[in-house]
Amino acid sequence: MDEKLRPLTLGEILDRTAQLYRRNFWTFAGVSAVPVVATFAVFVPIGVAMGFMGLFNARNATPSTGSIIGITAAALVIGLPVLLAAGVVSQASLTKTAIGAHMGQKIEVREAIDSVWPRFWRYLWLIVLLGLLVGVVPFAVAGGIAVTLTALGAVGDAVVRVFTGILSFLAIAAAAVYVIWRWLCYSMAMAACIVEEKTGWQSIKRANLLSKGTRGRIFVMYLLVGAISMVIAMVADVFLFLGIAIATALGGSKFGPAVAVVGLILNLLARFVLQMLITPIPVIALVLFYYDQRVRTEGYDIELMMEQAGLTAPPANQELQTEPASAVPAIESPLTPSFEPGPGPDTVKEQ
Repeated sequence: MDEKLRPLTLGEILDRTAQLYRRNFWTFAGVSAVPVVATFAVFVPIGVAMGFMGLFNARNATPSTGSIIGITAAALVIGLPVLLAAGVVSQASLTKTAIGAHMGQKIEVREAIDSVWPRFWRYLWLIVLLGLLVGVVPFAVAGGIAVTLTALGAVGDAVVRVFTGILSFLAIAAAAVYVIWRWLCYSMAMAACIVEEKTGWQSIKRANLLSKGTRGRIFVMYLLVGAISMVIAMVADVFLFLGIAIATALGGSKFGPAVAVVGLILNLLARFVLQMLITPIPVIALVLFYYDQRVRTEGYDIELMMEQAGLTAPPANQELQTEPASAVPAIESPLTPSFEPGPGPDTVKEQ
């Protein structure tokens, strides 16, 4: 039986994720490189400027306050919108590529990216909603509670300060647990938005409904991907730490900033490889989880087989377009005798 037409275990989903990734590696790698290219375009010039200003040189780190403020403002005003747009394009394109690969379609990098632009604002709104619901609101509430408790503890004795400190830690920890849980609930929202063409809010509600019963499996998948990412990130950070160490050892030498900049660029290159290798994995797996849940809860396998066989019933609101019987002209046969009744006995002839 076709794998997309039956429920899959976690091991089968991970195995099929690896298969789809291997068969469409260059497409996934090209699409996932979009935010990294944007990062290079925005932050490499900023990193070069910071290096030659002396920010990476421990003995001569004397840049002006105005220069630091200017670079920071440029990173926020220019960098954040560019990275957000690139992230939206990459996430939606990866999801579209994974959907096509799962359904046996071959999608090229340019085709996947171009298909995002007609609904870019819908996908952007979905990402913003997810960020607000999953990250901003929970941590804002927890931060407000922690600040309030800290202020209350500042006016008390040592026991009160310890107690409020513990409560503040518990508030932050509870927010972190809530964020993880909410992300597991909403993680299939992009797949629902693309496949079912729903709005951002409808996609979130749809993902929350579909994720019931499989959130534990999604969590295990993220643990595996996170472990792989940590190992590769540690290797990538070696270049940055090595460059900073050499720059510090050189002290006031003119080569110090250059070495630090080279270390930063090598670190970004290593993270570029990390982005290409790791980012598509959870996206592909979430698409498979999405279809798996639809098969389990909605009988999507039967619906898809009926559609492929041409047996799909017409929509319920489709009305039959039939003309009324009175509008159909009667066909008179030449063999039918024509008879015109004459005047009856009660007929009065007018004079």
